[in-house]
Amino acid sequence: MRIDYAQMSASRKARPKRGSVRRSKRATPPRKAATNLSVRVDLVRRAKALKLNLSKLLETALVAAIREHERKTWVAENTESIDAYNMQVARHGLFSDEWRRF
Repeated sequence: MRIDYAQMSASRKARPKRGSVRRSKRATPPRKAATNLSVRVDLVRRAKALKLNLSKLLETALVAAIREHERKTWVAENTESIDAYNMQVARHGLFSDEWRRF
C-alpha cells in the first residue's frame, strides 16, 4: 500500500484509538475559560443580528485551525519516512502482492 499525501486531508475525521475509553452521553463537557477578545464592532453587530453564537463559532474555528496546523506539522516531520516507504514499495512491491486478487 502506497502512502498518499492526499489521504491526509484536513477534512478527514480522527478515528478513535483502539482501546480508547468511550465517554457516556452524560460525560461532563470540557471546562471553558472566560476570555476577552477584540473583534470588529460591525462583525459583532451583524453576528448578534443573525443570532450567531460567537463562542461556538470561535471554538469551531480554533479546533479547525489547530487540527490543520497539527496535520501540517505531522506531514512535515514524517515526509522523509513516507517518501522512503514509497520508494521501497516502488522498488520491491508489497509483501502481499502475490496473494492479492485485485
